[in-house]
Amino acid sequence: MTTSSRTPLGVTLVDGGANVALFSSTAERVEFCRFDEDGTEHRTELRNRTGYTFHDVVPDVTVGTRYGFRVHGAWDPANGLRHNPAKLLLDPYATAIDGSYEWGQALFGHDMDAPEQLDETDSASAMPKSVVADRDFDWDGDTQLRTPYADTVVYEVHVKGFTKQHPDVPEEIRGTYAGLAHPAAVKHLTDLGVTAVELLPTHQFVQDSTLADKGLRNYWGYNSIGFFAPHDEYSSSGTAGQQVAEFKAMVKALHAAGLEVIMDVVYNHTAEGNHMGPTLSFKGIDNQAYYRLVEGDEANYFDTTGTGNSLNVSHPSALGLITDSLRYWVEEMHVDGFRFDLATTLTRQDGEAEKHSAFLDIIHQDPVLREVKMIAEPWDTAGYQVGGFPADWSEWNGKYRDDLRAFWRGDEGTLGDAVQRVLGSPDVYEGSRRSPLCSVDFVTAHDGFTLADLTMYAEKHNEANGEDNNDGESNNTSFNGGIEGPTDDGAVNDYRDRQRRNFLGTLLLSAGVPMILGGDEIARSQGGNNNAYCQDDEISWFDWAAADRDLLAFTTSAIAFRREHAALRPLWFRTAPGDSESTVTVLRADAEGFEDGDWADGGNRAVLLVLQQGDDTVAVLLNASDTTVEFTLPEKPGGGSWALGLSSDPDQAVEDGATTLLVRDASFTALV
Repeated sequence: MTTSSRTPLGVTLVDGGANVALFSSTAERVEFCRFDEDGTEHRTELRNRTGYTFHDVVPDVTVGTRYGFRVHGAWDPANGLRHNPAKLLLDPYATAIDGSYEWGQALFGHDMDAPEQLDETDSASAMPKSVVADRDFDWDGDTQLRTPYADTVVYEVHVKGFTKQHPDVPEEIRGTYAGLAHPAAVKHLTDLGVTAVELLPTHQFVQDSTLADKGLRNYWGYNSIGFFAPHDEYSSSGTAGQQVAEFKAMVKALHAAGLEVIMDVVYNHTAEGNHMGPTLSFKGIDNQAYYRLVEGDEANYFDTTGTGNSLNVSHPSALGLITDSLRYWVEEMHVDGFRFDLATTLTRQDGEAEKHSAFLDIIHQDPVLREVKMIAEPWDTAGYQVGGFPADWSEWNGKYRDDLRAFWRGDEGTLGDAVQRVLGSPDVYEGSRRSPLCSVDFVTAHDGFTLADLTMYAEKHNEANGEDNNDGESNNTSFNGGIEGPTDDGAVNDYRDRQRRNFLGTLLLSAGVPMILGGDEIARSQGGNNNAYCQDDEISWFDWAAADRDLLAFTTSAIAFRREHAALRPLWFRTAPGDSESTVTVLRADAEGFEDGDWADGGNRAVLLVLQQGDDTVAVLLNASDTTVEFTLPEKPGGGSWALGLSSDPDQAVEDGATTLLVRDASFTALV
């Protein structure tokens, strides 16, 4: 008979069954509950306990077994204890989850009318089940790609939305992992020239009752419940564990095409919400360990995420859950990196964000995790921390988004900030000896307007979300060209097209790591909805039939231009003392250097940047004013004449030997 072990946590197949282990420092008893196809439940008490881990070898557990836990212990919400054996609980370490939620009293550990009282309604029939998945997979030599940050172009994309309406992807796999791996989908990405896909959340998440009651769905997926399980709704091959193999096959196909896979992960909170939320897993296993509770008021949750709870990263078991999950996705699923939603929450141990928090220190020393890409969303509801992460992390640079939007809208007094962003934000990163590659530059992301809508709407239009247009950000720094929404006005459309090229072009000319919102390259619109988290429909899905092929061609050429010019991809700031191989010259339109008064001139919205890296030189001319500006061209380093490299103005031309160049209003030109 196999002896049971407290590690690894979760369910591990062994001879004769499975080793089952569950951590709980507050439980009195734990039952493993196995379910037949007809729903018949078989309970096995875990008889052994080592430290705070209950464990045993359970017979008759195989690949495909559906299961959960029942945890017995005190019901004392005032002191943070919420055990209720009537509630079937998902395994925090489950590698697959199958089934849906039947929302009602059964899913809540408390009486919904009296939150302090225990509810004894059995939840098994209303709950999804954890599934024992087959871990065997033929990777055939596949491994992480390790694309250098300097060569990386990130494409943020939703697994479902990308292919749900793709005409060249077979209908039966559209909107799935297999759909994203289909040659037609992969071809778009490789033809475009991006090097990594950053997938919106693919951890198992919950379709919550609030949206279901409105006839809506959680589309983005920032409502996690299973940190080891690929979301089952994106599987075309089945949900009884098949989603694991399909996810792996997707990663393998993307790797074969030279594309890294970065996961957007949500470890800052779970779908169990606050004290009025459901009991689905962690809350009923060890509420005190997994969640931050309000000190002195343990019935309530400390929340810096805006979702009702925050994971308790100061507790070793919650922190271990996160790091175990990350290692699983790297070692077992072969992903290349992670983007951490509300990452600042993960650095809060005693309430304040800490640069040397346990979470960041563990990542830094872990031999597996320190080798993959780590990207922070460096804020949460309690603080903004751009520039505050360690040197081996990159960050979503919200300053880049805000300053470039204001500059290209033509706002006065924005030139200096825009130059800082194009140069990699030295004002943010250079002082702490960090690289421009710590800056993930973006103008648009899933949260907010798409690029098309940024140039087409002055106001948000979120009526479809059912909140009377009160949700979503109201300050978007957008401009519609004088007409709200689609128009047949040729002059307005010309301006909008140019602005879209301005944003994408500037992004790809900037130092740092560029991130493109998936669909921006084809002018995907959400009809002015800047908070489409609940729109699992045509509002969010790519409309391939309406793709702007001219913008796609421009974006493709801009990515290729970036790849061809080392001057656009510096490893360190160009102004570093003693750096003779990497320089930047910042000039006025008359090719003279800026003086203090020039930066203070709010009406000055034109600049000429000469960027050098070794023998490569690119001159970038930016004109965000509302009139044509004549630029005096400086001498080209190394001699010779300037030639046209890239421009947002399709009519831009450069004569051989030209010493001046007219750059029209609201446009840029890059010279080589």
